Amino acid sequence: MGFAETFKALSDPVRRDILTLLKEGSMSAGDIAAQFDMTAATISYHLKILKKSGLVCETKEKNYIYYSLNISVVEEVMLWLAELKGESEDDEEK
Repeated sequence: MGFAETFKALSDPVRRDILTLLKEGSMSAGDIAAQFDMTAATISYHLKILKKSGLVCETKEKNYIYYSLNISVVEEVMLWLAELKGESEDDEEK
């Protein structure tokens, strides 16, 4: 994962909304698209950016592809931001 791809993915409000949806659990592309007033192709584009950034993983089951949040990448970004802010792991435990 590169931070450039991650922050590019996070820069778009639609992609942030998709991540918020996936926080609740895995969803198919169709289920994700049903939450937005845009074409399936547009949602597919956003999912491609999220996958490239590593924020989202895909799992194929039968004829469907399910997308889920990749927590390890989210945690890596949060750790970097905490270090940038000057927080340490010891601060988080208190």
